[in-house]
Amino acid sequence: MTITEATQVQNELREKVRIQPIDYPVNIIAGADISFNKFSTTVYAGIILLSFPDLKPLGYSLIKKEVHFPYVPGYLAFREVPALLDAWEQLPVKPDVLVVDGHGIAHPRRMGIAAHFGVVADTPALGCAKKVLCGKYEEPGLTKGSFTPLIHKEEIIGAALRTRDKVKPVFVSPGNKIDLQGAMSIINQCVGKYRIPEPTRQAHNAVNEFRKGNLEAGFTTLS
Repeated sequence: MTITEATQVQNELREKVRIQPIDYPVNIIAGADISFNKFSTTVYAGIILLSFPDLKPLGYSLIKKEVHFPYVPGYLAFREVPALLDAWEQLPVKPDVLVVDGHGIAHPRRMGIAAHFGVVADTPALGCAKKVLCGKYEEPGLTKGSFTPLIHKEEIIGAALRTRDKVKPVFVSPGNKIDLQGAMSIINQCVGKYRIPEPTRQAHNAVNEFRKGNLEAGFTTLS
């Protein structure tokens, strides 16, 4: 697939994104993360299930996959989503909401990995990223829970959220079947002792251990 073709796919998927409130109870949440070397074709993907709101780990799904789409900023979903879909298929139960380490609609074409995955998997998904991909924001207050809107082309596409006092903010955006208010509520309830919320932090840890050879591919039950 060329970049031009990938852009067309993103534009088509964008029409299917649904930004809407979650109108049902959230009992299971998931975190998703990817690990890869941008010069390698090997991708390591992981999704961890947690009970909500107590965030007790229930199990994790791990996949190693070969991908051939090049590393191009703004198009990373074409490297990441196929592996995440394989990990998703291994889950014995699907979460009520998926938190992805990356962006939702806070993307130049409103199609970050959380939006891309959410549409393809037809599931509620949101992004929580460590860095801005596009848009501008004012620095939020220094206390935990402070936030400011992330704005691109006069549209609010997400928020900069302070998850701990005096640490760098994270960037929250809806992906699919959730709105910004719902995404912010979820992330605020997922913040523990660290800057990164628990679903993506624990998914990151699991994927790194998998990449090191300390965990095996497949689904593992934790409780």
